[in-house]
Amino acid sequence: MKKFLTVEDIGDLNAALKEAAEVKKTPYAWDELGKNKTIILIFFNSSLRTRLSTQKAAMNMGMNVIVLDVNKDGWKLETEFGVVMDGDKPEHLREAVPVIGRYCDIIGVRSFASFEDKKADYEEEILNQFIEFAGVPVISMESATRHPLQAFADLYTIEEYKTKPRPKVVLTWAPHPRALPQAVPNSFVEWMKEADVELVVTHPEGYELAPEFTKGVTIEYDQKKAFEGADFIYAKNWASYSQYGQILSQDRSWTVDEAKMALTNDAKFMHCLPVRRNMIVTDGVIDSKNSIVIDEAANRVVSAQVVIKRMLEALKK
Repeated sequence: MKKFLTVEDIGDLNAALKEAAEVKKTPYAWDELGKNKTIILIFFNSSLRTRLSTQKAAMNMGMNVIVLDVNKDGWKLETEFGVVMDGDKPEHLREAVPVIGRYCDIIGVRSFASFEDKKADYEEEILNQFIEFAGVPVISMESATRHPLQAFADLYTIEEYKTKPRPKVVLTWAPHPRALPQAVPNSFVEWMKEADVELVVTHPEGYELAPEFTKGVTIEYDQKKAFEGADFIYAKNWASYSQYGQILSQDRSWTVDEAKMALTNDAKFMHCLPVRRNMIVTDGVIDSKNSIVIDEAANRVVSAQVVIKRMLEALKK
């Protein structure tokens, strides 16, 4: 594995889930693979779970870990080509990326959508420069359009908690005071489409995700109807794709509460965290016995470690 961005990069999902179970059971069994190897984790945006879980996963594999916060620890980086660099960015990614690649064996990159240019965001200009110029394997720790480590952990968590072969999984939009990227819902839909689940996406009109992600997916604009009989409820906010980056609604009637969860099949509640309590979800739901957000977050170590393990195995060949 030379890159990890989409569900296609992980290959056979059943094999990946089986490997995740093995990694979770014996996380230090492959630490010799990472001996004398270095991973650099580069953050263009803030992080808690992604930073800590990926760092922990690499340490489990015996790797040296370097964390670089671009906004605090290095030069401001120019990302566009053909510009006259007479502003406050003294270094270009075109030079920075291959230099970083010389210092490590694997690179992890986290960079959010700018919401300034939908075309640039959805072409993944920053991440693709790392993939093209680094010379080493690259892991997306969330990009403008996807968050594959989160989606992998989400799927593995569902696999752990499901009580039927093909559970009903509902991704529901919920209100938020800020405009958030589509990366998490995009990846969640992408991975669930490849899994053996019944997927329903529910949101107000105007919040449709990019069609390349939702093609063939059931879209339900009535949230309560979508919740009926669900086994898993995954709540997440995202800004409009069609009116790119805009907040079209803050309708609090979309908050996930106890009354809506009562419509489900005793569903488990999921969220990628951090979560706005009593806006995305009520205290009563997230603090209930059916909330699995902490276990879900813990599985971020597992998903990251499977990806790092596969990259280290490929480097040994």
